[in-house]
Amino acid sequence: MRTPRLLVAAAILAASACQIAAAASIIPKAGIRKAQYSVAVERAVLTTSDGVRLVAEIYRPRGAKNAATILVRIPFTWTFKNSIGADLIGRFWASRGYNVVIQGTRGRFKSGGSYTPLLHERRDGIETLQWLARQPWFDGRLGMWGGSAFGHTQWVLADQARPGPAALIIQIASTDFRQMFHPGGAFSLESALFWAARSAGPRDRIPSFEQLERGFDGFPMIEADDRSVGDVPFFNDWASRAEADDYWKAVDGENRARTIKAPVLLMAGWYDPFLPTQLRDFETIRRESQPPASVGSRLIIGPWTHADAVRFPDGSTAGDYRPASLAPSIPWFDHHLLGRPLEDSLAAPVRIYVMGENVWRDEKEWPLARTQYTPFYLRSAGRANTSLGDGRLSFEPPAADEPGDSYVYDPRRPVPSRGGAMLGPRAGIAAQNDVEARKDVLVYSTEPLEQDLEITGPVSAVLHVSTTAPNTDFTVKLVDVHPDSKAYNISDGILRRAYSAQASPGEITIELWPTSMLFRRGHRVRIEVSSSNYPRYDRNPNTGRDIATETSPVAATQTVYHGASTLSRIILPVIPR
Repeated sequence: MRTPRLLVAAAILAASACQIAAAASIIPKAGIRKAQYSVAVERAVLTTSDGVRLVAEIYRPRGAKNAATILVRIPFTWTFKNSIGADLIGRFWASRGYNVVIQGTRGRFKSGGSYTPLLHERRDGIETLQWLARQPWFDGRLGMWGGSAFGHTQWVLADQARPGPAALIIQIASTDFRQMFHPGGAFSLESALFWAARSAGPRDRIPSFEQLERGFDGFPMIEADDRSVGDVPFFNDWASRAEADDYWKAVDGENRARTIKAPVLLMAGWYDPFLPTQLRDFETIRRESQPPASVGSRLIIGPWTHADAVRFPDGSTAGDYRPASLAPSIPWFDHHLLGRPLEDSLAAPVRIYVMGENVWRDEKEWPLARTQYTPFYLRSAGRANTSLGDGRLSFEPPAADEPGDSYVYDPRRPVPSRGGAMLGPRAGIAAQNDVEARKDVLVYSTEPLEQDLEITGPVSAVLHVSTTAPNTDFTVKLVDVHPDSKAYNISDGILRRAYSAQASPGEITIELWPTSMLFRRGHRVRIEVSSSNYPRYDRNPNTGRDIATETSPVAATQTVYHGASTLSRIILPVIPR
């Protein structure tokens, strides 16, 4: 019989083997040029100007001459799994002829100091570049790679030169964290609380659903972190600073997409919270930055959430995100750092994944020049509440005024989020049928489509509305309804603003997440209109007082108008076929 000590040891070895196997799965294999070098590993320490020790692991190809360098600044806790993953990535590049520097950011991985997301990365990054310039093996050719907070560590250095990056790969991150946290004027509560609960202490810890739900359940919103895991100062900053101020200037800088010096490969996800701002970055780079950034930059948009694969309604995925995020790095760096021809997979300026059809497609620009922005009009006899109501989505505008559709929005009973573009495990595609059974959700659907309909590009809704609240929200969700009546979210948006007392409706425009979706023949296009999508966005208490600290919310009556003089509509980017 095995002793308890042997059983424990066996369990530890089995768990370690599982972690090693999981880490190894991030390394792509298909289509990658073969390794050529054995790898030497050493540790180096940079002491910053304020005395913090930043620790780096350096991977170097034995026998390689004039090797270019890839820098990754890692903002995660050192764990066995993270260490294995970093080691595999370092060896992946070094064995193909690159020097690789994987450095812990302040307060993370193996580096000293205290961790505050986003705020220290420019100064520490510039000092890291200066340190690199003093290394005898550094020849001036530098690439950077990473996503999310890794992406931020690249954006803060994108204007640097001599030394500075000559090629960047930035995934699921943008130059505008403020807009990611405050889309449409609302607050990305689930994303912010997930990040805060995960990174609040000296070590990253994945929060449980119970911890998150404790945070979501209650007022005031600013204390969601206290209810979840305890006070997190950077969560308080994110939640209370909706407007651009010195805090966000320190995080986001100014005009980073315009002043970028090097070509960047931007990798985005259809269900990632950074998507709209990341696409704006790409448009700015192509239009306003200087060569070689403007000419050489590329965009890939895949079926991804934030660093994970989207699971489609049939349970399938288009493959793991992490190897997909690494696969372009060899051909991208080979071209920009080593002067090799650019592979065909990166030749097109834009590459997108068309959901519904489930295919990759190359494009020349974003948005697509051939887009036909097509209005679909809201119609009803005044009873569009729930999916059993009389709401219709019509290709034809109403010829006369129609009765408006009303509902009561009670902040104490918000419409629950089902999927969407947010941080955490609940992101992505989810069934919406239970949401559409609520009286405070207006539902408008087309007839079953007679032919396939591709929607690729930015999506917006123009609504004519009134409210009894001095300040409130309106939400819109684009939905794909299958022939079996199952409804799945494609994109959504929100608008928060003040309203004056008025007898007539006012017009508002809500920007939804961009998307690429083929609505199949026999499916229906649907939109949901409400005033909450919680906790993807925080809830508006309807009082007109400070939203973050409000504890006494009130209900409001909301009305959406549609008729010849109030053409409420969603504008879809139709791609001719």
